[in-house]
Amino acid sequence: MTSAARSAGRRHAAHRRNVELGLLALAVTVCLAGWGAASLALRGALPPGLLPYGTGLTALTAVLHLAVRRFAPYADPLILALAVLFTGFGLVLLDRLDYSYAIWHAAKGDWQKIPAAPSQVQWTVIATAAAVVLLVVVKHHRLLQKYVYLTMTGAMVLLAAPAFFPGDVLGAKRWIRIGGLSFEPDEFVKVAIAVFFAGYLTANRDALALTGRKVWGVQLPRGRNLGPVLAIWVVSLLVLVFERDLGTSLIFFGVFVVMLYTATERTGWVLIGLLMAVGGATVVGDLEPHVHGRVAAWLHPLDYYEPVHDPAIVSEQPAQALFSLGSGHLLGSGLGQGRPFLIGFAGRSDFIFTTVGEELGLAGGMAVLLLYGLFVQRALRTAIAVTDPFGKLLATGLAAAVALQVFVVVGGVSGLIPLTGKALPFLAAGGSSLTANWLLTAVLIKLSDAAGRAELEPAPQPRVRGRGRDYA
Repeated sequence: MTSAARSAGRRHAAHRRNVELGLLALAVTVCLAGWGAASLALRGALPPGLLPYGTGLTALTAVLHLAVRRFAPYADPLILALAVLFTGFGLVLLDRLDYSYAIWHAAKGDWQKIPAAPSQVQWTVIATAAAVVLLVVVKHHRLLQKYVYLTMTGAMVLLAAPAFFPGDVLGAKRWIRIGGLSFEPDEFVKVAIAVFFAGYLTANRDALALTGRKVWGVQLPRGRNLGPVLAIWVVSLLVLVFERDLGTSLIFFGVFVVMLYTATERTGWVLIGLLMAVGGATVVGDLEPHVHGRVAAWLHPLDYYEPVHDPAIVSEQPAQALFSLGSGHLLGSGLGQGRPFLIGFAGRSDFIFTTVGEELGLAGGMAVLLLYGLFVQRALRTAIAVTDPFGKLLATGLAAAVALQVFVVVGGVSGLIPLTGKALPFLAAGGSSLTANWLLTAVLIKLSDAAGRAELEPAPQPRVRGRGRDYA
């Protein structure tokens, strides 16, 4: 590589980081402006902690930017900026909901009046620190390829662990509780399975892509190659049966099918995956009472208000979510001026998107979905640009994990599919979800850094020796 080409690559990298800095400043400004607007509507004054929290968010963002500038200088400038925007906006929504919950439940004296935003601030510091550590420790994303089976073993242990811990939480068993602490392991599993599937499919791509037979014009795989797919399907059903976690099961199996199609380009795998997913979900939905209740509430959300209705419909939250989204109209009531807290405790977790829909309207809801779409698009762009097969599949799997989680959450809240109880990435309250999504972001940054290096730094030319001189 000539010094001129190396210098040009460094200039491009510096330009990306400067663009990222500007986008980060914009993201922090939008979040602080939104917080101020919500507080003015609720309290009639700016929030009392605007200066210290604003300074803290700015400092945290600066640390993240400096880490990327030092350890991933060629990374896509949009990935970090979008993650910061989502996280900051999530804190705005949680603080806005905390104020209303404290008033609404003050007389009742129940736990719903306890604020969630302070805890989320602490988890934001932990999550971003974990992301910085990953950026420093993982020099190149191919380091992850060496530990794919160890990663998958740990993921399977984490995925199965909640089934052995006593106590359900609102019908599902996806938390591990030790003393006063709890965490949701399936949020970390989605990152681990993307790493494992990328390694497995890289090693077995030819066997999965080049063999099989045609049935009715569709190229189907050989029976021996169906083994891993069947194993993943069985694990997904076990999670659905024993942990009653529809969302994790859908994401787990969906990511595998997406990555399998990406690796093989065979529609037969997609067809088999869809048939297995629909068949398994249908059987479990009929046999498992909690899942059946979610399906019944999805099909007939307003039946809850009937004097006689299906006893499986035990919550009015699906109907309340529809009322909340419908009352937002096109532009919403304004931050702090709606009543999304009427949904209940889930307004800060599963149903936080209803706050966006009610107070920012259809326009605000679409803006949030478009920003998620942009995040997924940058991940897919990274998958196209990165040069090694493992990196391509890993970026694709992480993009699919985010896209599927947003789909199952927003689809459940809006009545498109049954509720899953998953947290909306970055926005909803939950330390496990926030930490896992920041780790996912850090991996994507490392992948985009490798893609940027391949794009902006030309490969070194071989040196040719001749007549006493070396030619590059």
